[in-house]
Amino acid sequence: MFAPVCPRAACSPDSLVEQRLRCYCDRMTLKARVKAGRLVVDEPTDLPEGTEVELLPLDPGDWLDEEDRAALHQALKDSDEDIKAGRLVDADVILRELRSR
Repeated sequence: MFAPVCPRAACSPDSLVEQRLRCYCDRMTLKARVKAGRLVVDEPTDLPEGTEVELLPLDPGDWLDEEDRAALHQALKDSDEDIKAGRLVDADVILRELRSR
């Protein structure tokens, strides 16, 4: 599946084609199947002729190495302990703080 996204301000037909930017203003999903070792895409599109797209597996799992996975699991355990101990912060407080910056 492929779902490129970009800020609307950066997208215009001219910039996409002339500057060869790799983003599109609207989300897009393409489906492909593997046939004889090749990706076969049969989806209608409004993309300009010759546009190159990158396809990524729909469910590639994750790309965490063992160190990152261990850090993630530790962070989840720490978070669980914070919840049990009542060390919580209301989301509204955090959002107000972020918006005030």
